[in-house]
Amino acid sequence: MALRARKKVLAIVLAGGEGKRLMPLTADRAKPAVPFAGIYRLIDFALSNVVNSGYLQVVVLTQYKSHSLDRHVTQTWRMSTMLGNYVTPVPAQQRVGKHWYLGSADAIYQSLNLIRDDRPDIVVVVGADHVYRMDFDQMVKAHIRSGAACTVAAIRQPIEMADQFGVIDVHPEEPTRIREFLEKPKDPVGLPDSPGEVLASMGNYVFDADALVEAVTRDSSEIGSKHDMGGDIVPSFVRRQQAAVYDFKDNDVAGSTDRDRGYWRDVGTLGSYYAAHMDVVSPLPVFNLYNFDWPIYTSYGPQPPAKLVQGGGGEKARVDEAVLSPGVVVTGGKVKRSVLSPAVRVDAGAEVTGAVLMNGVHVGAGAVVRNAIIDKHVVIPPGAELGVDLEADKARGFVVEDGLVVLGKDHPFPG
Repeated sequence: MALRARKKVLAIVLAGGEGKRLMPLTADRAKPAVPFAGIYRLIDFALSNVVNSGYLQVVVLTQYKSHSLDRHVTQTWRMSTMLGNYVTPVPAQQRVGKHWYLGSADAIYQSLNLIRDDRPDIVVVVGADHVYRMDFDQMVKAHIRSGAACTVAAIRQPIEMADQFGVIDVHPEEPTRIREFLEKPKDPVGLPDSPGEVLASMGNYVFDADALVEAVTRDSSEIGSKHDMGGDIVPSFVRRQQAAVYDFKDNDVAGSTDRDRGYWRDVGTLGSYYAAHMDVVSPLPVFNLYNFDWPIYTSYGPQPPAKLVQGGGGEKARVDEAVLSPGVVVTGGKVKRSVLSPAVRVDAGAEVTGAVLMNGVHVGAGAVVRNAIIDKHVVIPPGAELGVDLEADKARGFVVEDGLVVLGKDHPFPG
């Protein structure tokens, strides 16, 4: 607590992600605004981690198709202004020229007025599209102890997966100091204490405020820079031997269990997005939504309780391994291993298995839905089948990827 009292912290959430690999879910919204686990948006996880860590001055930098994201943040994330607390979405403003953000580092460079106005000692920079729990106060304290100007959060991954991540090579004698930052290396070296693992960047950073301002300002005029936090800014600190690493395994979140401690999922593809939902619905979830000591905050509107009732012909509603949001009504249908968002309806005789149904989806009587992601307000007609014959689904113009059928928002269901 003493460290926190001495240091003023500003949190910057980078929420401008386009999310092309999540199409069609991002056809009408930014990636951080994509719904998750029924009642949440992806950005709720980053924001909940920040505020649960005790950091209550937060700016959210938005850009791509940001309307629903801005609306969600402004309507949901309200805090006491009497104490100077705020969560504020900040759109791209073209403050330094007639161009939008050129990368994550440029987003901060174009928003330096926020740092100058708030005058923090420390800046916490986090991404807005991962599913995890993390106490950033522990990372900030480790950053201060290290004496580094930049600290990168990293999670341990199997060495054979190194070519999928930005990998952090540490000094053998000083395992908290970054020796080199490697982008998707083909021949990585394992960790000194675990040769079969590497440290992969989580896209979360802690900076001394003045060092961050200097770094993004210098980068703004660098010829050939991609103006990226992980690709340009962090390596610049590494070259000057001013970068430390924070191992996510050392982060102890209140209420976590041995099973869900250390969970982190990058939901950047339809397959990983779906897999994260299956993590939530499993009987012993590897990501536990019911940790009330570290809540994930959101708002889902004035929805009534979920209801399970029999159909008009006496069909029983059967539900197993499912997340049912407020406003859901299952009328004599069967739901298994699925996530149902607010106001979803499943009619008599319908079967929903391995599906993620977003707000307002209606599955008609006798319809079958398997291994599918269905965005808002789609109506599956009575007796229709989805995910049963993937070739037929392709012929109907649906997105079929990794064995999943995906329907975008308001997508019509052809006869």
